[in-house]
Amino acid sequence: MKVLTLNCGSSSVKYSAWEMPGSTPLCQGIVERVTLGSSAIAHRAVGGRAFEADHGCPTHEDAIRLIFETITSPDLGVVDDLSAIGAVAHRVVHGGERYTDSVLIDDDVISAIEDHAVLAPLHNPNNLAGIRTAMKLMPDVPHTASWDTAFSAAFMPAHASVYAIPYEHYRDHGIRRYGYQGLSHLYVARRASALLGKPRARTNLVSLHIGNGSTVTAVKGGVAYDQSLGFSTCGEGPVMGTRCGDLDPVVPLFLMRHAGMSLEQVEDMLYRKSGVFGLSGHVDRRDLIRAAAEGDERSKLALEVECYRLRKYIGAYAAAVGGIDAVVFTAGVGENSPIHRWKACEGLGSFGIELDPDRNARAVGRAGESEISADGSRVKVFVIPTDEELVMVEDAQALLDGSFPGVQGFEYSFESEGFVPSYLRFH
Repeated sequence: MKVLTLNCGSSSVKYSAWEMPGSTPLCQGIVERVTLGSSAIAHRAVGGRAFEADHGCPTHEDAIRLIFETITSPDLGVVDDLSAIGAVAHRVVHGGERYTDSVLIDDDVISAIEDHAVLAPLHNPNNLAGIRTAMKLMPDVPHTASWDTAFSAAFMPAHASVYAIPYEHYRDHGIRRYGYQGLSHLYVARRASALLGKPRARTNLVSLHIGNGSTVTAVKGGVAYDQSLGFSTCGEGPVMGTRCGDLDPVVPLFLMRHAGMSLEQVEDMLYRKSGVFGLSGHVDRRDLIRAAAEGDERSKLALEVECYRLRKYIGAYAAAVGGIDAVVFTAGVGENSPIHRWKACEGLGSFGIELDPDRNARAVGRAGESEISADGSRVKVFVIPTDEELVMVEDAQALLDGSFPGVQGFEYSFESEGFVPSYLRFH
């Protein structure tokens, strides 16, 4: 059976196709600048050529139709026609407490995605647009949802997830810490256990997913114990591309009362105009690092603020779980920025964390998994390229087989000895 994954963002749609069982990747790609004009697709097939082309996609439906045309085309495709696709797996950010494990999509699931859009306004509406389009174009195949909150929302203890506000706000409105980017954290946490040669039930670590969106997860006994993003996708945790992370909650109130800002203006500022961008004017960390190296003071400040926040979370979470076996960096910045990794670990020798500068400098790009800790470091430090899509397709296969016990009881292929990361097969 072939499984297609779809991940609809605000202005992009990522996709991949897999042969199941066996978790064999067939292709991957992305349609960028959806709804913004000047849209383009980048497509790559295993054993085939890479392909890039401009193609106008004013809506997500246009982007998904383009993906379907590409994966079935005679020159670039990996299937003869869409009937060869046996299931479609969708990434969805938020299911609240109603859904904390991958599920087959039905009307109740769609209702839950709609209900929780207020908690993930940059994500859930776009996720739902992709689901509705794909279900319209492929109505006769099962569709599954894999939740970004799944790895943390179901496992964090109450003392880590409940806020110290009147309890009825949790009871009546579900205001609590949920945690995000769980598909990525699940993958790298279990890969780290395999690299350490330890059962996941005896593995403690801190994983850092650093990109335009950034999160840090404390993993204790193989499951999430705490997570830097809480109720929303904006107001806690490390500094992100355009989001502020940790912020005194009185700041928005002050800006509305004393700076004349409306609720909508404050919301726009927190989600789209803050973070690294708000401090420096840059979102792409390559631009930030370049500007900082050239002496731009605001860029230097933004880099220091971002890395200091990461370092605080590593130390806090190492203490929270009673000591760690590993620190893991992943995602676009985590996998490709040695300076972020170095500054994030700087001064953590008392925690047993020491980097090797040469190993750290070499660990860039998706060349493979790398250990970047020094030989004498008590805590291993890894760079592990993430693979959220592999989690999604294996969950989908198990759901269709009726063999999915939930994320905690499920044994993934990437936990086994001899596993070859899927991204290496595209080289």
